[in-house]
Amino acid sequence: MRKLVTGAGVLAVAVAATLASATPASAADTPRNQGAACVQAGLGTLKSAGLLQEAAQQQVDYSTLVAGLDSGTYLPLGQVVKLHKTSPELFAWCG
Repeated sequence: MRKLVTGAGVLAVAVAATLASATPASAADTPRNQGAACVQAGLGTLKSAGLLQEAAQQQVDYSTLVAGLDSGTYLPLGQVVKLHKTSPELFAWCG
């Protein structure tokens, strides 16, 4: 039970940090805004696939979602969020 609560806590912090960095749709198209939109799209993709909890617990093999990653690529959610900002070209939903 404790591990589940910890995973949910990490998920809540990651989502809160992402939403805090988001800006209104009418804001200028700056790289920071593009990064926030990319992160939100990624979270939406995980949520719609039913993988958000697993992602928070580092149980998602991102090679099944992102082209060019080696099989068995299990990354912390924070690192995935950072990649959405620094390398959005990796993610089809950031187009």
